[in-house]
Amino acid sequence: MQPLTLGDESFLIMIEAGGDEPPAITEVRRDGHRLTLARPRPLVEVLTLGDGHHNPTPRLIRTSVGAGLRYRGHDHCDDGSAVRLDVVGPDGIAAEIELRIRPGVAAVTGVITVRNEGAEPAWLTAVPSLSLGLCGRLEEVDLTPDQLDLVSGASDWLAEFRWTREPLRGRLVVLESAGHPVSGKGSTGQRSVGSWSTGADLPTAGVVAADDGWAWLWQVEHNGGWRWELGDDQGGVSLTAGGPTEADHQWVQRLDQGAEFRTVPVTIAAGLGFDDAVDQLTRHRRATRRDHPDRSRLTLIYNDYMNTLSGDPTTEKLLPLIDSAAATGAEAFCIDAGWYAEDGNWWDTVGEWLPSSGRFPSGGLAAVLDRIRDRGMIPGLWLEPEVIGVRSPMADRLPPEAFFSRHGVRIREAGRFHLDLRHPAVRDHLDATIDRLVGELGVGMFKFDYNINPGAGTDLDADSAGAGLLAHNRAHLDWLDGLFDRHPELIIENCGSGAMRCDDAMLSRLQLQSTSDQQDVARYVPIAAAAPLQLLPEQAGSWAYPADWMGLEEVAATLQAGLLGRLYLSGHLNRLRDDQLDLVRAAVAVHKELRTMIGNAAPSWPLGLPGWDDPVIALRLTGPDESLLTVWQRGPEPAEVIIPLTRPARDCTVIFPTALDPWPAELINDGTALRLAAGPGPIAARTFRLGH
Repeated sequence: MQPLTLGDESFLIMIEAGGDEPPAITEVRRDGHRLTLARPRPLVEVLTLGDGHHNPTPRLIRTSVGAGLRYRGHDHCDDGSAVRLDVVGPDGIAAEIELRIRPGVAAVTGVITVRNEGAEPAWLTAVPSLSLGLCGRLEEVDLTPDQLDLVSGASDWLAEFRWTREPLRGRLVVLESAGHPVSGKGSTGQRSVGSWSTGADLPTAGVVAADDGWAWLWQVEHNGGWRWELGDDQGGVSLTAGGPTEADHQWVQRLDQGAEFRTVPVTIAAGLGFDDAVDQLTRHRRATRRDHPDRSRLTLIYNDYMNTLSGDPTTEKLLPLIDSAAATGAEAFCIDAGWYAEDGNWWDTVGEWLPSSGRFPSGGLAAVLDRIRDRGMIPGLWLEPEVIGVRSPMADRLPPEAFFSRHGVRIREAGRFHLDLRHPAVRDHLDATIDRLVGELGVGMFKFDYNINPGAGTDLDADSAGAGLLAHNRAHLDWLDGLFDRHPELIIENCGSGAMRCDDAMLSRLQLQSTSDQQDVARYVPIAAAAPLQLLPEQAGSWAYPADWMGLEEVAATLQAGLLGRLYLSGHLNRLRDDQLDLVRAAVAVHKELRTMIGNAAPSWPLGLPGWDDPVIALRLTGPDESLLTVWQRGPEPAEVIIPLTRPARDCTVIFPTALDPWPAELINDGTALRLAAGPGPIAARTFRLGH
C-alpha cells in the first residue's frame, strides 16, 4: 500500500504501514527539507514476561511482540490532526498507534494503547510510546551518527537544568564493520528515579547536526517514571521513549483478556537547527496547555519564603511584607510553609491544613489574608497535598489504604507519609481542604510543593510498585483537572523541592513552576537562564530576592533572574533602601510591559547552553518584531563579549537597569552580532531590547 501521511507542507510524516513488516515512520518533511530515514524502527515495541526480545538486549527495542505486529487498519481524525493505526500479532496482542500533530507546530506526539485479544493474561514489562530512526538521507547529504551532537540535561536540588551538548559518538561507539553489519546491544539514555520525575535526569533531550542543519528534540510528558534511550542500529541511531519499565521502575502490569493499557505521551519536534527545534517544542507546549485566565495575565507573585521568613510566618512578620510587596507592584502574595504549625517545626505536621492560632493571634489567618486583599493582591497559601506528616492528626484519621505501602508496610520518608490519590478518602480530604480554603478564606492561589521521594511506588491494590505509582500519577492529574473544573480562576504554582517534578504533564495543567530553591544569586543565574529548555519561559518562576545588604548590581542581577520569565519576588522589601527599592519597582514595571511578548516568544542561548561555572551567560527571547536579551557576568573583572545574533538587529537598547552604569554596547557586522563590555562582577546583568 502507499505510505500513510500525517501533516501538511510545513511538517509531514510518512508512515509505511503495509506488507510484511510492522508500521514505521519512514520519512519526515520540514518546510521543503526531506529526511528519508535509513533504518525505520517499528512504531510499537512491547515487552512481556512471556515474550521478551527476539535478539538479546537490555534495550526497549527488538521485542518479539513488536516484530510480529502487522497492520490491519487505520483512520484519520476529521481535522487531519491525528492518525490511528491498528496492528495485531499472532499471539493475540494488539495495539493502536496514535500519532498527533498541532496546527503550525513541527512536532508529533505518540501514544500506544495495547490490548490483549488472546485467551491468556499477558504481563507487560515495558511499552514505549514512540520509537523511530533519527538518521538518514537529508536532501543530498547523509545525516549519520558521526555528525550528531547529543543535548541532554541533569538536575539536582539547587542545581537544576544543567544541560550538556557533546558528540553523540562519545556516548555511542561505532560498531559496524565491513562485511559484518551489527547493531549494538547497549544504548545511551536517561530515566527518572522514584517519584521525582526531574530529580536527576531530565525527560527533555535531543540530537543536533554538527552543522546545525537539522535537529530533533523530544520530551516524555509524564509526572512519574520515564525512560528515553538512543541506540546504534547498523550505523544509524534510533530513539525509543516512554513511561515506566520493569528494569527502571519496578513496573509490571497484568493485562487480562480484553483489557487495555495506554502509555504516557511522548513528543518529538523536528527543527532546521537547534533553535528551530526549541521553537517548535515551545509551540507544542503552548498548544497543549490547559486554558486558564493566567495564561495571558501572568500574575506577578510575591512569596515570603526564600531568603525571607523561611517557613516561619506570623502576623507581625507578614504585615510589613504585604504592604511593601503591594507598594512594589506585586499582584499576588503567597504565604509559604508554616502557616498551620503551632510550633517551629512545620515539616512533619503537614496534612490537616488548619491555620495556626498562635502565629496569627489577632483575627487569625483570615485577617492576614484580608490585608492582602485590601492591598489589591490575590491571597495565596503554600500546600503540600500529597503528604501527611507523622505528627499530623490526619496520619491516624485516614484509612491505612490511603497511604503508599510496600509489602504491607506504610512507607515513611523524612517524617512524612505519602498519600495515594487513587483512594476516594484521599481525594475527599484534599477536595474538602481546597474548597474550604478557597470558599471560607478566599484563597486564590496555591503553591503546591512536593518534597519527598517515596521510591518505586506502592504495591497495594497494584500488580507492582511501579504500576501503583503510575496509577497514582494519573489520579493526581485527574484530581488537578477536577480542581480547575470547580475553581477555574485558581492559580496553582508547581514546586517540588525546587524543580524536582518539573515535567510537561504537570505544567500542561499548572500556571507556573518554581525553578529552584537556590539562595545564591550568582548560582541561580545558570538555572534561571537554562530553564526555558525544560519549560515555557512564561512558566519559569525564578526567585528575585533583593536584600538590604546587597550592592545595587546584585539587586539588579537577582531581579533579572525572572525578568524574561516569570518574575517571582521575595526578600525583605520593607528593609530596602530607596535606591534598591527603585530598582525593584523598575524591574516590576519592565516585566509587566514585557509579559505579552514573553508569552509568545521563543527562547535561545546565543553563547551556548549555560554552563554551571560559565562566567558569562546569555538568554534571548525572540518574537516577530523584536528580541529580548539578558546577559549575566559572573567574573570579577570586566569582560568584552561578542554575542552572535542569528537574526540581524537594527537597534539595541538597554531596558533594565537603566539607573546603573551602562555597559558599552554596539551592533557590529551589519547587525549580526552585539559587542558588549560587561561587568565587573562578582555578579552583574543587563537586559536589552533588539529591534529587527
